[in-house]
Amino acid sequence: MTCHACGTALAANAKFCHKCGAAVAIAQAAGWRAGLPWGVAGLALGALVAVLALRIGGGGGGGGGGDRAAGPDAAPESFAPRSPGSPPDISQMSPEERATRLYNRVMTLHTQGKADSAEFFLPMALQAYAMLPALDVDGRYHIGVLDLTGGNTAGALAQADTIRRTVPTHLFGFMLRARALELQHDTAGARRAYRDFLTSEAAERARQRPEYSEHGQNLDAFHSQATEVTAGSAKRGR
Repeated sequence: MTCHACGTALAANAKFCHKCGAAVAIAQAAGWRAGLPWGVAGLALGALVAVLALRIGGGGGGGGGGDRAAGPDAAPESFAPRSPGSPPDISQMSPEERATRLYNRVMTLHTQGKADSAEFFLPMALQAYAMLPALDVDGRYHIGVLDLTGGNTAGALAQADTIRRTVPTHLFGFMLRARALELQHDTAGARRAYRDFLTSEAAERARQRPEYSEHGQNLDAFHSQATEVTAGSAKRGR
């Protein structure tokens, strides 16, 4: 048996091509939602991510430039174009790149108002980050934003707390905390997070951390909102 997409020889019981990730006909008939459980690591998740990467790398619905890893209100990066009939070599994609691709996919669908599709990709993105050997602040911010997208405010606050323990004045911690507390209708707590962001912003942005340049649009948008919220709070306190 050979892959209908790239011609690679496949095992008799294969459901996905190990080279390009294309689904074998029987797997397509079964449907993804009846496929592998999320708790399965290793080869099973790798095969599923391979299929997803094909959809991510394609032209459908993934366009638009902007931050490499933006929040729900910003456009994610555009995906590299590929020539027709030449699926990407999934084996060459790093775990970090897989996680980032899935994150960007969720953000794309979210900004396009495709809630059902975003919900479908969300657990895959979270699982991809869970399988990374280590998480930096940027990765934890991604997870926190994904949690916010799924309504998991407790998860977002946990990531915010972890970021603040690592770098107490890091702006991403304040951002996640403010958004999560707003969703929990904790107005006072959210205002404190906004004020802490503004207090630390100048010194933090002067550090020119790489993740700040990658999320510059999000930081600028959050600054505007933080200024508006804290100004409104000050007026009401007079």
